[in-house]
Amino acid sequence: MKLTEDVVGSVENANFLCLACQLAYLPEVEAVPKFRDQLGLNAKLISVDNTQVYVADNEEHIVVAFRGTEGPTTIDGLKDWLLTDAMNLLIVPEGRLGHDLAAAGVGAKFHKGFVDAIAEVWEPLRDSVEAKFKEMDRPLWVTGHSLGGALALFGAWLLKRRFIPVHQIYTYGAPMVGNQKACDAINREFSGMISRYANGNDPVPKLPGLSLIANEFAHCNTERIVGSDPMTSLAQFLGGIGSKAVEGMLSGGLIDDVWKHVIDRVAAHSLDTYQSLLPK
Repeated sequence: MKLTEDVVGSVENANFLCLACQLAYLPEVEAVPKFRDQLGLNAKLISVDNTQVYVADNEEHIVVAFRGTEGPTTIDGLKDWLLTDAMNLLIVPEGRLGHDLAAAGVGAKFHKGFVDAIAEVWEPLRDSVEAKFKEMDRPLWVTGHSLGGALALFGAWLLKRRFIPVHQIYTYGAPMVGNQKACDAINREFSGMISRYANGNDPVPKLPGLSLIANEFAHCNTERIVGSDPMTSLAQFLGGIGSKAVEGMLSGGLIDDVWKHVIDRVAAHSLDTYQSLLPK
């Protein structure tokens, strides 16, 4: 298994980086030898508060793999994951990080929870990647699953602001990261470089379903559907209960039977499922 530089969305690249995302969930003591033995990469974990990312490299490539959110296994856990962990405010970031994100243009707004998460690891991540490039100029791949997929887009954007070239971005089951203007800017910056994999039965790429200000969230290009029965909305995932029911769900107003229905299908979000659905 190896990375191929000149092919966007290739089967081999998708499987390689999906495995890197799986290894990113492991503790460093377990992940480092597996990165080496399974992917031929020397890896190091950067962990600050609740955000973790591995920077891995060999003589040919540099890979940045963000850790995502562990999947919920209880109704209360899923509610917290969808409602509390989402922090689904669309904001114009402030400070130094905000200045870099403001390069997306007037009207671009970003998911507050994801901005806060990337801010935690940004400085050590930047320093580590810059050091790798000083050692040797190589293609840089950025990847992540779930929350990690959202952070991959933010990380790639910020690295580009530091004049660090990003070769390609692969995400798996990633939620939406900002409004349409923010996503348009990311699409322009990384035209033909993004492969966004979404399982048709996975609810997470449909999130956040509702902003606390307005339902303005959008996705970046380019979606690559895996699996069958692709959904067009979170409401469809819930079995056609309608937009009003979705709003009720997001405010915590629906009965537990609905949440049980969601739990029954949330396995579609797991990386094991994604890896099984990717072409080989």
